[in-house]
Amino acid sequence: MLAVRDHRDRAAFARLFDHFAPRLKGFAMRAGANAAEAEDIVQDVMIKVWQRAHQFDPQQAQVSGWIYRIARNQQIDRFRKDRRPEPEMLVPEEEAVPDAGQVVALEQEAAGLREALSRLKPDQREMVERAYLGELSHTEIQAETGLPLGTIKSRIRLALEKLRHEMKDMRPT
Repeated sequence: MLAVRDHRDRAAFARLFDHFAPRLKGFAMRAGANAAEAEDIVQDVMIKVWQRAHQFDPQQAQVSGWIYRIARNQQIDRFRKDRRPEPEMLVPEEEAVPDAGQVVALEQEAAGLREALSRLKPDQREMVERAYLGELSHTEIQAETGLPLGTIKSRIRLALEKLRHEMKDMRPT
């Protein structure tokens, strides 16, 4: 692992892969994945091991513990994603002509939201924009930014609380 971390040694990574792949597949299957899912999980885990090798610290954890933690998190993410409910089929409504009051109210609310977003801390605004405007999952944001998942979730939660507070006066009572 140190050769992979320090020198991006492909041969060392191949040996690491050969050693851990069958063990990770068994680990995933014992946790409920079928063989195909388990192989996908192994591939995803080993890609993350290669990408995050620089984060490995032998003072913090053994190689096996570090890799199995990545595997566990990967499997949890995959199961959560698979369990998301499918959206119901929407029946298109007949086109209704919005009245002028609704259009003005919607424009005012959008302007208020843009203004409230601009007052967020830049790191919070970035996470909200990636999650809601960019439609990225927390895991995808983590992969793009390299930030810990907990940091991403905290920034989004804090930003949404602030937006809720600032937007509450705009809602009709």
